[in-house]
Amino acid sequence: MTRRSFDTGRPWEKSCGYSRAVRVGPYAETALCSPCADDGTVLHPGDVYRQTLACLDLIRASLEAVGMAMDDVVKTRIYVANPAHWVESGRAHGEVFRAIRPALGWVYMTGFFAPGITVEVEATAYRAD
Repeated sequence: MTRRSFDTGRPWEKSCGYSRAVRVGPYAETALCSPCADDGTVLHPGDVYRQTLACLDLIRASLEAVGMAMDDVVKTRIYVANPAHWVESGRAHGEVFRAIRPALGWVYMTGFFAPGITVEVEATAYRAD
C-alpha cells in the first residue's frame, strides 16, 4: 500500500517529527489540529465556535492533500479543556458534518500548549478506491 503524508510547513511538524495527515491505503488520520496560523499565532483566542471551524478547515485541507474529502470522515474527536465547550464546538461540528454524520467523541483536557486555545480536533477518514 502507498503511504501519503502531508505537512503544512509549520515549524513544529518538523521539530516534533509528525505529519498533519497520513494516508495508507483507504485510511487517513489527521494530527490533532490546533486553531493556529502558520506562524503559531492562536486564531480567535477564547472563541470555541470559531476555533472549532478553524480546526475543521485545517482538517479539510489536510485530507484533500492526501486525496480524501470531508465526506470520507468516519470519526472525529474534539478535545476541550472546559466540558461546557461541547455546546459551541458541537455547533460548529454540526454545521460542517450535518449531512455526513461521522462518529464523534469529546475528550476533556486539563489544558493546551498555548494560552487562548479552547479546542483541538482530529479526524479519521476511509475511502475504498
